[in-house]
Amino acid sequence: MTGTAHTPPILLAEGMHKRYGGVHALRGATLSIRPAEIHALLGENGSGKSTMLKILSGQLQPDAGRIHFAGSQTSFRNPTDALRQGIATVTQETTLVPDLSIAENVFLGHRMALRGRFIDWRTTGARARAAIERLGVDLDSSLPVRRLRPDQQQMVEIARALSIDARVLILDEPTSSLTDDEVESLFRVVRNLRKDGVSTIFVSHRLDEVLELADRVSVLRDGHSVGEGAITELNRARLIQMMVGRDLEEEALADGRSAAEIVSTPTLRVRGLTLRSFFADVDLDVGAGEIVGLAGLVGAGRSELLEAIFGLRSPNTGTVEVEGNVRPFRSPRHAIRSRLGFVPADRKTQGLVLGMSVHKNLLMASTSRVPRLTYPRPARETKTVSDSIAALQIKTHSPAVPVSTLSGGNQQKVVLGKWLASDPSLLMLDEPTRGVDVGAKAEIYRLLRTAANNGIGVLVSSSETPELRLLCDRIAVMFRGRIVAWLSRDEATEARIAYFAGGHQ
Repeated sequence: MTGTAHTPPILLAEGMHKRYGGVHALRGATLSIRPAEIHALLGENGSGKSTMLKILSGQLQPDAGRIHFAGSQTSFRNPTDALRQGIATVTQETTLVPDLSIAENVFLGHRMALRGRFIDWRTTGARARAAIERLGVDLDSSLPVRRLRPDQQQMVEIARALSIDARVLILDEPTSSLTDDEVESLFRVVRNLRKDGVSTIFVSHRLDEVLELADRVSVLRDGHSVGEGAITELNRARLIQMMVGRDLEEEALADGRSAAEIVSTPTLRVRGLTLRSFFADVDLDVGAGEIVGLAGLVGAGRSELLEAIFGLRSPNTGTVEVEGNVRPFRSPRHAIRSRLGFVPADRKTQGLVLGMSVHKNLLMASTSRVPRLTYPRPARETKTVSDSIAALQIKTHSPAVPVSTLSGGNQQKVVLGKWLASDPSLLMLDEPTRGVDVGAKAEIYRLLRTAANNGIGVLVSSSETPELRLLCDRIAVMFRGRIVAWLSRDEATEARIAYFAGGHQ
């Protein structure tokens, strides 16, 4: 049962300060977690959420502030120390070893040993099964992790936390790559853990999930604590206002246009495109200045279709035309030369080179078309970078800093800016706002609409139906690798999209 207002917190971090060079990430922020509650931590990218979580999980040391856990003042010297004291973290990128079994992953780092150097496999398997069963999940603990779905892998991470008797579980963007059914399964487990006395810190940019799951909410902005309260006392509009410091009318972010207002000349024309096991017989047009959406469940073939158009996969049959010319792209290099851009779903491994500077990442696509051995033009490059940073409102201490130091929303704007600087005729995006806060989402939506108004064709794949309805002029719904419906903006209700995405005709 959730602790009351008079219940002493199980975890209290107060007056937390942390600097990274000239950046003040936390400015006296406070977070109070009660026993057996689900507590949402919200804030825009760059608000200090990640820094707070890293301090609580032992990954960072605060410059100032105090931490109380289970009634005693403490500190977490490193992640192992935090785990030992009872705080476990599950991130959106799992830390499992794919080729090891579920049981081996559950006890990774604290194995069940017999005398000497031998592992007690019988006890390991039994305790792993007990941890999995506690979550209400039916899994064979001898299965290798690579055979599990993303949501099942997260269950293994949570089981690992329970195996060390964690009293506080940190879930950092756990639903970013899950389907609706998988999200509901995760929520059921979190609610059961609350009944068992485990507190959960839940971080998500999806406010509907927060309103559905959380008992209480704390909001950070610019490193400060700006609000805390019971979820029953808050609504979506109030949470947005607390996060961004102003009212944000999401419906006004994209100005809807009728089909007659969109230029009819197709920038992209796909006919009969087939990639066995992923999609078949796809016909698709994207007009100049048009935003077309791809909807469908995870596994419907949306991502693979974009990758095939961009030359990352080789279709078996079909044609791709760009600006009236047939372009059989054998590699991304050929696609870039034909003025295509592609923002992948995983910005950290596919969209950016994290160790390189903001400057170099922004120029990466545009300079790839420059002939080799061409002498660089620093003045022109500097202007391109400064113009991109200003136009996209990228928040960075300097263009020379590694892009890894930027918040998630600003990293995504660097990926987008990289392609806009290359003067594309077609821009394709896969999950363009995954892991991005509501304020940064609004900015990205405006940038995409501006790109369309400038004549760029935009093709967006997203698992978030409200996002597609907000952005797109038309939406293609995919089911098991085929486009089963085309919907105009007016026709594209959430119910109709879900109906076709589920395979109904």
